[in-house]
Amino acid sequence: MIRITELRLPIEHAPEELEAAILKRLGITSKDLIDFIVFKRSYDARKNIALAFIYTLDVSVKNEEAILAKYGHDQHVRPSPDTSYHFVAQANTQLGQPLSERPVVIGFGPCGIFAALVLAQMGFKPIVLERGKQVRERTQDTWGLWRKNVLNPESNVQFGEGGAGTFSDGKLYSQIKDPKFYGRKVIQEFIKAGAPEEIAYVAKPHIGTFRLVGVVEKMRQEIISLGGEVRFQQKVTGFEIKDGEMAGVHLESGEKLAARHVIIALGHSARDTFKALHEAGVYIEPKPFSVGFRIEHPQSLIDRARLGPHAGNPLIGAADYKLVHHAKNGRAVYSFCMCPGGTVVAATSEENRVVTNGMSQYSRNERNANAGIVVNVDPKDYGGSAENPLAGIDFQRALESKAFELGGRNYEAPGQLVGDFIAGQTSTEFGKVIPSYKPGVHLTDLAQALPDFVIEAMREALPEFDKKIKGFAMHDAVLTGVETRTSSPLRITRGNNCQSLNIKGLYPAGEGAGYAGGILSAGVDGIKVAEALALSLIQAKPN
Repeated sequence: MIRITELRLPIEHAPEELEAAILKRLGITSKDLIDFIVFKRSYDARKNIALAFIYTLDVSVKNEEAILAKYGHDQHVRPSPDTSYHFVAQANTQLGQPLSERPVVIGFGPCGIFAALVLAQMGFKPIVLERGKQVRERTQDTWGLWRKNVLNPESNVQFGEGGAGTFSDGKLYSQIKDPKFYGRKVIQEFIKAGAPEEIAYVAKPHIGTFRLVGVVEKMRQEIISLGGEVRFQQKVTGFEIKDGEMAGVHLESGEKLAARHVIIALGHSARDTFKALHEAGVYIEPKPFSVGFRIEHPQSLIDRARLGPHAGNPLIGAADYKLVHHAKNGRAVYSFCMCPGGTVVAATSEENRVVTNGMSQYSRNERNANAGIVVNVDPKDYGGSAENPLAGIDFQRALESKAFELGGRNYEAPGQLVGDFIAGQTSTEFGKVIPSYKPGVHLTDLAQALPDFVIEAMREALPEFDKKIKGFAMHDAVLTGVETRTSSPLRITRGNNCQSLNIKGLYPAGEGAGYAGGILSAGVDGIKVAEALALSLIQAKPN
């Protein structure tokens, strides 16, 4: 096939115009065109008066070699790369004997799901241990916090089937390097499980929370149908290590599960399990992450600023943004996990703490846009070291406890109008923007919620962001605190074989281990680690 890139058409073009553009671009007639697939479709909003779709297409034609030779010097006409997924092993054919041991996957978020799915598809029949509940039961518990101020520490936005990604925007794009196109495997598996087919080609695909519930259920069912096992409410409390090798895991129920190959797909909030790993002697190091607030604006304001006269066009949908400012105090202030037409949600997993996150449905049709506005922190800011690699957790907990106190000690979140925050004065009433966070927002002075250097950098950045998006620093926009779970505060370091640096058979993976950031990258890392584990099992087979 031939790949055409940077093919532009007016956004309102008729479907048949795309084929006509292909024929013109390649200089062929319709009888020479066999078929074509839209690989990617994005839009260019830099010149919002002439908004255009930009296509990447894979085209099947007659006389392919001759056409490629004709356009040999054209960087936008090239052979299509092979984006299909190829399994690295098959247990049934390569082990030469029945499976003697089953790999264990701890955690059933995006990383754990894809690790388990690929292992199951290769015939290795993984056992999944998930501390939380099945996704529909988990949804009920999550709504319990949002509607009744009642937290279940083992079943919430962070813990349970689907992981933190289930209660998010469901964004499926990332800036990771992906030379083997594992991201396509992730996307195709989501589509097979019921996600919208357009996520295969739109530039910034997303699924949305309600649709993700059904998708993760179907993926679980496939894992089970292939011989895998998914055990819910199975919290891992300890690790048995003998002579530097994995031997088994201990569960809160008292059960011990023998295991020599274990994937750790914890997510960024499994703090007690991080502690158990540290106590077991697993090498862990602190790493940078970011803290800040959620900010809410009218979605219509963002649409007008980003799309101009095309605001509200259903072909484009709700506009997003990405902002960065380098403050005078040396800190980077940036937007994080932007959710167009979404809501700010209560995302704590520990009692008497407040954490915010962003979520939206597939339609993205809620009144407000929200995003994290966060500032980088380094291990030296929170006392992280080789001797104390869990210090970032203590730092997060202190901020989350303070937010709980500022919010009224009932899981309401502390909030402040942007204008008051910049001016350094306490807010007393909401203006045009009504915050979406449930159980509710308690107005206060957010300068008390985060370290001074974070507040200083944010006060400098917000007016600068207003220069890029007119109205961003509007007085009535709302800040809601605190956003602390931007990424894992630590890294469970691994080698080229994806195993822990000092524990053989332990495979740190995903966002919790410091190797991903979001649904797509976590899924990709799950695939990568599953392949490494499978190859290890194949290579270790007895002669």
